[in-house]
Amino acid sequence: MVQRENGPVASDADVLYEPQAVLAGALDAYVCITADGRVVAWNPAAEQTFGWTNADACGRRIEELVIPARYRVAHRAGLGRVSAGGPGRVLGQRLQLKASHRDGHEFPVEMTLTVTNTPGGRRFHAFCHDVTVRDRASRFAAVETAVSQGLAQAPYSTVAAQRTVAALGLTMGWPVVELWLVDDARQLLVCAARHVAAGRDMRDFAVDELEYGVGLPGVVCREAGPHWIPNLAAETRYLRSRAAARNALHVAVGVPISSGGQVLGALCVYGDRVEDPEDSLIALLSGIAAHVGQYLERRRAEELEIELARTKDEFLSLVTHELRNPLAVITSTAALFDADLDAVSSTEQRQYLRTIGRSAERLSVMVSDLLDLAGLESGHLAIHPTSTDLVEIIDQAVQAITPAPAGRQLTIVVDVPERLELHADPDRLRQVADNLLSNAAKYTPVGGQITITARPDREDWIAWTVSDTGIGIPPAERPRLFRRFYRASTALQRHIPGTGLGLVITRTIIERHHGTITLADHDGPGTTLVVRLPTKPPKTSPSGNTGPEMTDPTA
Repeated sequence: MVQRENGPVASDADVLYEPQAVLAGALDAYVCITADGRVVAWNPAAEQTFGWTNADACGRRIEELVIPARYRVAHRAGLGRVSAGGPGRVLGQRLQLKASHRDGHEFPVEMTLTVTNTPGGRRFHAFCHDVTVRDRASRFAAVETAVSQGLAQAPYSTVAAQRTVAALGLTMGWPVVELWLVDDARQLLVCAARHVAAGRDMRDFAVDELEYGVGLPGVVCREAGPHWIPNLAAETRYLRSRAAARNALHVAVGVPISSGGQVLGALCVYGDRVEDPEDSLIALLSGIAAHVGQYLERRRAEELEIELARTKDEFLSLVTHELRNPLAVITSTAALFDADLDAVSSTEQRQYLRTIGRSAERLSVMVSDLLDLAGLESGHLAIHPTSTDLVEIIDQAVQAITPAPAGRQLTIVVDVPERLELHADPDRLRQVADNLLSNAAKYTPVGGQITITARPDREDWIAWTVSDTGIGIPPAERPRLFRRFYRASTALQRHIPGTGLGLVITRTIIERHHGTITLADHDGPGTTLVVRLPTKPPKTSPSGNTGPEMTDPTA
């Protein structure tokens, strides 16, 4: 019997029970192993920390339960050395190590290890606890620093986006990180940057564009709030779940990128183990998204200022060259006409009048282009979609332009089906067809060829291409093709007249139809433009606005 101080007498059973009760109620995981590494004690905290029950663990080797495979050889060597009486370099020290959970994921633990001698041999006692939250907080600080530096030093928005996803992926260990931005003109979400961990082939998972409300980025932008998918494989609504499972992606988190109450995009991360929502992670991602939103707003303001200055210069250049030249022709021809009215023949008078007429028509086209662009971009120029046959529009445009290229020996090849029905404004599509064909004819030398094709493309879409064997566009200048007043250097060198507004108007009309126009890769001389148009009208969104069709989400 043992006499307690200021208390009743305790039995030997009480004395033996108290350590067991303390270990059972301890917050730290307690593990006891024999000299050959077999578990003989495993408290409830160890069950919660490592995922193995006491019955599962006791009697098994510790390395099979909690030690990652790459460290097991070193563990066995160290255990054998200490068991043989050698020095224990880790005994009595507070260590931070990687441990393995029953479900296979690794996590950091802080551990202290002691050894005692018992009648049954040496026993090793480990007390440890999961320091994932503390470790993550440290990495959070590193991520925030890396993102802040990346945004401060990034010369362009694309560079800033790539540095952001790289900082998150590399520092936090996320296999896939995506940054999506809203493309207001096309009513789409575009993946501005994607980080993929080394050794992963994500081609069957990665997509570059999504509609509003579709996928994790679309849901985040539509709801303007964070969204957590703890187990992608269990979310049958998400069409990329199968691809995620094939690539060992199990959890996804997304937060909106906003500025001034406007959603600019979404920041999404994908992990390789199932886990429950964690407020600290949502807070980190939201903080980074806020930094990105402020950066994008600031950068957009700077880029807008630069664009306005550039547009002003290009407009002045347009006035100087494209407007002044026909005005000069009209003025000089009218002066000659006036001075020689009595002396010139009627044939010469007609030539003077035709010269004035051509120059006036050129001015009229420029003014119409400027007014059309202003009206389309401001939304004041209405689009009136109806049931339309694209083939008929293409035929009309070809018939209208055929007399002009015929004198220059141009060949026009048209490869289209009998009909291509779509819901569109026929007058505006005719304007698109005229712009594309007139550009192709204007920039194609004598003896060249223009090829027009149109075909159904996937479900409810049409692909329409206009290709020529003309002067082409230098690769370095292609990103500027759809910019206001842009003229390719190849056109300027040949003194080919133009305003640089035709393709801008064309793109605006197509985007108002929820379509796209892109410059395709082109073998040999010339240019190929690809137009994609939906055949059906967009559905009405829950808010009552006409927008992109809502489909099932894809992660």
